Amino acid sequence: MKNIGHWIDGKEVAGSSGRSADVFNPATGEVQAKVALASDAEITAAIESAAQAQKGWAATNPQRRARVMMEMVRLINRDMDKLAEALSSEHGKTFPDAKGDVQRGLEVIEFCIGAPHFMKGEFTDGAGPGIDMYSMRQPLGVVAGITPFNFPAMIPLWKMGPALAAGNAMILKPSERDPSVPLMLAALWKEAGLPDGVLQVINGDKGAVDALLQSEVIQAVGFVGSTPIAQYIYEEAAKTGKRAQCFGGAKNHMIIMPDADLDQAADALVGAGFGAAGERCMAISVAVPVGEKTADALIERLVPRIEKLKVGPWTAGDDVDYGPVVTKAAKENIHRLVQSGVDQGAELVVDGRDFNLQGYEDGFFVGPHLFDRVTPDMEIYKTEIFGPVLSTVRAENYEEAIGLALDHEYGNGTAIFTRDGDTARDFASRINIGMVGVNVPIPVPLAYHTFGGWKKSGFGDLNQHGPDAFRFYTRTKTVTARWPSGIKEGGEFNFKAMD
Repeated sequence: MKNIGHWIDGKEVAGSSGRSADVFNPATGEVQAKVALASDAEITAAIESAAQAQKGWAATNPQRRARVMMEMVRLINRDMDKLAEALSSEHGKTFPDAKGDVQRGLEVIEFCIGAPHFMKGEFTDGAGPGIDMYSMRQPLGVVAGITPFNFPAMIPLWKMGPALAAGNAMILKPSERDPSVPLMLAALWKEAGLPDGVLQVINGDKGAVDALLQSEVIQAVGFVGSTPIAQYIYEEAAKTGKRAQCFGGAKNHMIIMPDADLDQAADALVGAGFGAAGERCMAISVAVPVGEKTADALIERLVPRIEKLKVGPWTAGDDVDYGPVVTKAAKENIHRLVQSGVDQGAELVVDGRDFNLQGYEDGFFVGPHLFDRVTPDMEIYKTEIFGPVLSTVRAENYEEAIGLALDHEYGNGTAIFTRDGDTARDFASRINIGMVGVNVPIPVPLAYHTFGGWKKSGFGDLNQHGPDAFRFYTRTKTVTARWPSGIKEGGEFNFKAMD
């Protein structure tokens, strides 16, 4: 049995708490490893070590820090397949999807090579008689990242890259369900030239999260996960004066207008709804066709596409469409929600409840499901299912369709499929959701734009990656300077208008 520990002071170490969690192979249901759960003492030691290492890292000029980013890009590309294989074996997603997970994280590290530009301050010459004024961006110190199971490479890299490029030290607490890839990334950071102690990876459960939140050394925390936990972390971080960016759940709507290319829309819905077994915060889980004719035609196109989906383990080849969900509990919850949809009157057009994969009967595989005639009062509409379930809510007109997305408590991502520019422009302008696609089903921004949801999908003022990330991981200091040649005789004891 493989034992997985922590990454502390530049090396992988075994846990000493005596507590551990099972790491499953989702395709077989077997326990393939044990991951140590850190004690408060281990976390405190890691934080203290990071605080010491951060001083020297912050004193390293931004260009030299950027060179570490540059080397990290090379190393991730070198080890892409190795990282993707480890990711697939613990998460269950297909090999091409796992490579995409790594790739989207890599793109943020590429963006962070430009850190010297984002660390520049502002300067005003002659703000007053003999007075210059300038601002500096400086790192916060030690920061924490708490990341989810569904993107064990991408989201840790989204946190690590900007935080480290800005001169901070980071304590990463990844998901204990698939912990190997974050530890592999830590080893690559060391090889890239990151000084020991600047990055610590601590595996743990809620106790580890609370220890990070209660530490007065940690200045900021970034989180991605469910909405209840996002709100909890946001509130707890405020108690000790930490900055927080906490991203939660989603229920992403895709509106299909009567003038849309319905074949394109159907293809987009299948990919966005069932890719990664639906375990994506940007998955499209609600299709909103406008008009009965549009809805009937869309369902007619969706059914054969969904019925042809190939579900299997990542080892079955690159033509597998999606793999298992991450745990048995996740599988059971999806089936419970599907049954609730049936009980509450939704029409289950494609029923995947009896799906069984020969040779993998104990795996956490869930067949694809398609609901039609779902209504907003149903649990399957309100809840983030996080599984291969697509719900169709029919709307009579555009205003009813946009109203569904406007009124839902989540505001992570949304999309509209239409050929009409006026409709698309109105939708993008009016919608109260953080990321919007126009004929794009999963509108995840590229690394040089910002990623973040609205409403109960996001807590905090600054988003992930893009320029916002450098604003989040730095604080601004403004200096007003007057040199002896400009000093007047005598002292001044009151504020007055500038001469």
